[in-house]
Amino acid sequence: MSERDLQEIGEDRSLLLVDDDEPFLRRLSRAMEKRGFEVEIAGSVAAGRAIATARPPAYAVVDLRLEDGNGLDVVEVLRERRPDARIIVLTGYGAIATAVAAVKAGATDYLSKPADANDVTAALLAKSDELPPPPENPMSADRVRWEHIQRVYELCDRNVSETARRLNMHRRTLQRILAKRSPK
Repeated sequence: MSERDLQEIGEDRSLLLVDDDEPFLRRLSRAMEKRGFEVEIAGSVAAGRAIATARPPAYAVVDLRLEDGNGLDVVEVLRERRPDARIIVLTGYGAIATAVAAVKAGATDYLSKPADANDVTAALLAKSDELPPPPENPMSADRVRWEHIQRVYELCDRNVSETARRLNMHRRTLQRILAKRSPK
């Protein structure tokens, strides 16, 4: 970690990571520690709110959808306790409506998964008047479509007919898509 990088982070290097995906949380935690952050992790809304209340960090990365609720609850608590915190909301299914809700709740920025440590660091340290650089390897349009279909399929408890109805597509078309491998 260079001296310049530590200066960009500032005096308070505390970072709260809230995500219910345990392997992702561990990987991101290690990567952010290597970049000079002092990381605390939480796997649920309740744990995230408790940390945000007791020790509000200077930085936070919060998943939007968690098993026990909505990550925006953590964002709101953190914004109340520490108005100057830089908060990034991560989500596996980006949509304009959720991005607007995240910013209204107090998030500084909004990233779609899969986001790596470089994307997260760039978003956390971006100046408020500049846009972060575009991702190095964005998902292809086919991959984004496939991820969205998979997400809705899981939310419908793997019910093909219900998923097809919600996505407004023919059931057989959906079955063909689900039978194929994910696009690159």
